[in-house]
Amino acid sequence: MKGQAVSDSKNQLMDNIDQSTELLRFTTAGSVDDGKSTLIGRLLYDSKSIFEDQYEAIRATSERRGEEGVNLALLTDGLKAEREQGITIDVAYRYFATPKRKFIIADTPGHIEYTRNMVTGASTANVALILIDARNGIVEQTRRHAFISSLLQIPHLVVCINKMDLVDYSEEVYNTIKEEFSQFASKLDVKDVHFIPISALIGDNVVDRSDKTPWYDGTTLMYYLENVHIGSDHNFIDCRFPVQHVIRPYKDEFHDYRGYAGRIAGGIFKKGDDVMILPSGFTTKIAKIETYDGEIEQAYPPMSVTMLLEDDLDLSRGGMIVRENNVPDIEQDIEAMICWFSDQPLRARGKYGIMHTSQDARCIVKEIRYKLNINTLHRDEEDESIQMNDIARVVLRTTKPLFTDAYRKNRITGSFVLIDEGTNNTVGAGMII
Repeated sequence: MKGQAVSDSKNQLMDNIDQSTELLRFTTAGSVDDGKSTLIGRLLYDSKSIFEDQYEAIRATSERRGEEGVNLALLTDGLKAEREQGITIDVAYRYFATPKRKFIIADTPGHIEYTRNMVTGASTANVALILIDARNGIVEQTRRHAFISSLLQIPHLVVCINKMDLVDYSEEVYNTIKEEFSQFASKLDVKDVHFIPISALIGDNVVDRSDKTPWYDGTTLMYYLENVHIGSDHNFIDCRFPVQHVIRPYKDEFHDYRGYAGRIAGGIFKKGDDVMILPSGFTTKIAKIETYDGEIEQAYPPMSVTMLLEDDLDLSRGGMIVRENNVPDIEQDIEAMICWFSDQPLRARGKYGIMHTSQDARCIVKEIRYKLNINTLHRDEEDESIQMNDIARVVLRTTKPLFTDAYRKNRITGSFVLIDEGTNNTVGAGMII
């Protein structure tokens, strides 16, 4: 009975978390001309999430270009070069909402040379939509984007088999692609894969069910996005609270107030819990947890809160509040998979700035283990020339210890970015092994 009570309590908490986390982030990926921008335009149009003047503007543009019907892809292809070439170059973010959930969409490019843009757009996503042209089946870019989605530990993958209208809504074509992708996905670290046959241009199975696919008994894409459970995507076991700012009001009514503000990166913190302070290692208790709306009894990811502790300890930006019996790795040597963003190649023994949670430090590239061919998944240990859009496994040495977890365990404490100190540009994004 006691075990059942604990289980019920946890399930109730997960329900509450899912309801409070009503924002779902998803990204689109796929090869060139697979219809990513058209699909997003269709989602926005059919869910009545665009204004009349926006629709009129793209209708006029489509008419001026001599296109049949309205080109919904123009809703997201905002750059002039994108509209001229009919492709997506940069990541385009769109926001829309339905009565059930709010959404942020990242429309990412399909070209190989824009891999870094896809990594940027997908890094915070709950769901990845991978589009496949039903006529072409699985191509090199499909495998590439599926692997990157796996590398970034995106919890949910939806394979949208698009342009079904051009293959006469063939169940055989759908099943062949589904089986081939399933076999490839079995080699990757993918937990949840869902398949939907769609036509983004016409709208089949996007927002409304299509009567042209009677053999398909699954949900529409919009239904899936509105109902997929994302409450348990976060790590609720390992307590991690990186401190972003120390709040000291310096007013008479708050004379002794010292609050530590930040965003919960993992675990569930409760008032009265025993906690440890990093890097000092001192222990204390949580006196209060406050938000903008007032004091709360417990906090969990991805809430932004202010914690007050019972003791005055040396804790500032870059520090972390954790459990005494569950601490992160405290390391200066970090092994990671890195996606390189810069047109200047990654340098062995090169020095860079590193940003990890709320910590800033400097690092040197100790070793380049191998470069990954993400089309074949083969490792090249001979080639150490890491160019823009390449993915490689490296070892870094930092100037001070960082409080890290493996990326597969926690996407926040397991990730970092590298900064070129000369230009202050972000040159790489890393996932800690």
